[in-house]
Amino acid sequence: MRTHISKTVSSCFAVLRQLRSIRRSVSPAVLQSLVASLVLSRLDYGKATLYGLPGNQIDRMQSVMNAAARQVFSARKYEHVTPLLRDLHWLRVSDQIEFKLSVLVFRCLDGIAPAYLSDELHRVPDSGTRRRLRSTSSPALVVPPMRRTTIGDRSFPVAGARVWNALPSFVTNSTISFKHHFKTYLFARSRS
Repeated sequence: MRTHISKTVSSCFAVLRQLRSIRRSVSPAVLQSLVASLVLSRLDYGKATLYGLPGNQIDRMQSVMNAAARQVFSARKYEHVTPLLRDLHWLRVSDQIEFKLSVLVFRCLDGIAPAYLSDELHRVPDSGTRRRLRSTSSPALVVPPMRRTTIGDRSFPVAGARVWNALPSFVTNSTISFKHHFKTYLFARSRS
């Protein structure tokens, strides 16, 4: 994934350099929509597959998002970026990865996702060895055992189950507005 992240980061910074040249010619709203469509869409592509990567790789993608936020607000290079991200209503890259993975798990459990993904996830009540335990009433997923921790822990059944099981119950029990509750939870968590 190092090559993918390097190419993504370099292409995003190239677009940001091009947008910097027209920054004074367009309104801030137009600049924000250009950044969102040309830069953030590149960062969002395949984000659920980035779960479990080392922090230095995630930080490289976060630096692109920080530069984009500074460019939208015409902020200086060393100005603190957290208030800018909050004003733009952008999640940090690590939170976005968790969000994309959780939404994919939600779609699998709701029956909207493809069968090859949905068949990999199993609820705790569905496993035969745990039917008499108190955990059968929880919405938790079974985390399958893996032989190789480096690659196996990043696989969809393991990563998705771990992220889903770490969510609070008010998020996992909300079926109608899951995305709204989860995004609100992530923003509240990032402020604390």
